[in-house]
Amino acid sequence: MNNKIQSFQVELNSTFSDKVTNKLRAGYTHFDDFRDPKSQPMPAFRIMNGGSNYIVVGHEPFSIHNRLDQKVFQISDNFNYFLDNHTITAGFSFEKFEFDNSFNLGAYGYGDDRGYVGAFFGDFADMDAFNTAISNGLLSTAMTNAETIYNNNNAAGEGVIGSWSLAETNVGQLAFYLQDEFSVADNFTLTYGVRLDKPLYFDTDEKAQEVIDRSFGYTPDIPYYNPNTGEEVLLDNTQMPTDKWMISPRLGINWDVLGNKTIQVRGGTGIFTGRLPFVWIGNQIANPNVWYYQMVDPSFQFPQVFRTSLGTDIKFKDGLVWSNDLVITKDINGAHVQNWGLRPPTGSLNGEGDKRPIYLDADKGNTGYVFTNSSEGRSLNFSTKVQKSFDNGLFASLAYNYLDSKDVNSIEAEITGDAFDFNPTLGDANAATLSNSKYGDKHRILGTISKSFNYGSSEQWTTTVATFFEYAQGGRFNYTYGGDINNDGSGLNDLIYIPTERELDDMLFANAGDAAAFEAFIQQDDYLSDHRGEYFKRYGALAPWRGKWDLKVMQELKLNNGHRVEFSANVLNAGNMINSDWGLVQLPANQQPLGVSVDPVSKIPTYTFNADSDKTFVYDSSLISRWQVQFGVRYSF
Repeated sequence: MNNKIQSFQVELNSTFSDKVTNKLRAGYTHFDDFRDPKSQPMPAFRIMNGGSNYIVVGHEPFSIHNRLDQKVFQISDNFNYFLDNHTITAGFSFEKFEFDNSFNLGAYGYGDDRGYVGAFFGDFADMDAFNTAISNGLLSTAMTNAETIYNNNNAAGEGVIGSWSLAETNVGQLAFYLQDEFSVADNFTLTYGVRLDKPLYFDTDEKAQEVIDRSFGYTPDIPYYNPNTGEEVLLDNTQMPTDKWMISPRLGINWDVLGNKTIQVRGGTGIFTGRLPFVWIGNQIANPNVWYYQMVDPSFQFPQVFRTSLGTDIKFKDGLVWSNDLVITKDINGAHVQNWGLRPPTGSLNGEGDKRPIYLDADKGNTGYVFTNSSEGRSLNFSTKVQKSFDNGLFASLAYNYLDSKDVNSIEAEITGDAFDFNPTLGDANAATLSNSKYGDKHRILGTISKSFNYGSSEQWTTTVATFFEYAQGGRFNYTYGGDINNDGSGLNDLIYIPTERELDDMLFANAGDAAAFEAFIQQDDYLSDHRGEYFKRYGALAPWRGKWDLKVMQELKLNNGHRVEFSANVLNAGNMINSDWGLVQLPANQQPLGVSVDPVSKIPTYTFNADSDKTFVYDSSLISRWQVQFGVRYSF
């Protein structure tokens, strides 16, 4: 990926009197991101085995002429008026984002009466199907077609019919705000205010129509089902989400309890509005085609949360400082992806122990992935820390953080369809089911110790040795089937059922020995063995604790002319440098341990299990589990 960035900013600070000041800022940034793929043109496809990936081959599908040109313009103005006990701030903020995105997933796909070959839409069920595509010439034709597409598109030029795709999205946000910082007393400050935000879509609806005019698969008269209202609706790619004003009132306090800064209480409550990843709007502009229809709910609103925080800082006579912080957040407008081509499931699986709802053909229409809102998400975050600076140059701190975070969709994809397919589910795939969030560590312990030594003539030399350590448990994960057991169109999102020993004996496996191997796998897995006879809870399992120590040594020399020279050495994950068994991170070995297929008539599932899968976790071999060293030099004058 190549990145070219040009950024300019100007700021004007004005003092009109001892009571009136103003700060005006304006900026422009141009991001030009483009790729130079090293692959030759070739379709990307998968050869499957038991419902899971066996081989992935071909041109990397996400980099085929993948370019993103972004222009960002920002302007803000803050006007301050100072009274005896009040500081009043009034201002506005304006942001405009222009995105030119060329994304060509599946551009090298090809199909005829022999079948289809292409990025994740024309997969081969097994090696036999792949060999058939070789013998009947389908694969050869598809590869030749990819070369032709590449050559023709490069000759045609940018953004015209027959060339690479191009979608332009122009969006922004306008805000006005008013705040008063009121010094109620010498030791108590009350801050209150309100912010108004308005989404802006400019001419994006016209840009959507331009893409529609260049496409050949836009079918706006197909009815979809809105699971939030229970109504049939038509989806219009030129219709942008609501742009109504969003109101965010806020209140904050800062209280020096004893008036001597030894006990400080701080906190606040209010509504906070943010921006959404605008690629979701871009998905709607770029994907009007009926076979991969992506939309944003016309009633969708920018993310908004209600948040309350409370913190304390207590300073003891010996210099020890103890801080505590509690933050509680509740979604008002969270993000959630649904498939409006699905009605509620009316069928049932006929599995041993597993009787989950499944989708019948009558429950399914044309696939339509839609970003919408949910208010179910919430989180609780608590931190406590003690720290102390000693007279001899020693500093130490120790902190603990606890996080309990729930959501309905831990979105991990920029493509709307993937955000639906990757969201683990059970029952109605469109339901806003509250469960554990994938992100964040449940427990985290952090510590810092540093010591400085001053010596030499006039103490011109300073040596500082510091270490930072972290122990944490997070890495939430779940197990889903390799296959579409509930027939919702995704082979990635179906949470497994954990059978009892009796149920396992009656389950239908494709290969002899699979049942026994799966039983052994369950017994060695802490979560599976503790939840037999249950469905796996979304992100209900945690990876093992991880820990690492970092070390920094810094040498500073003060020169006679007031200049300073500083040498430093940073060792990340220093424990791993000492012992290769230390500082390692463990990850789930396979989050789709069971392959599955379902008989369309009997609704009885047949399972496959790889007998070589005998443990839950493996060590992450990336840099996170390795030691690294960095040297630095700095000259200050």
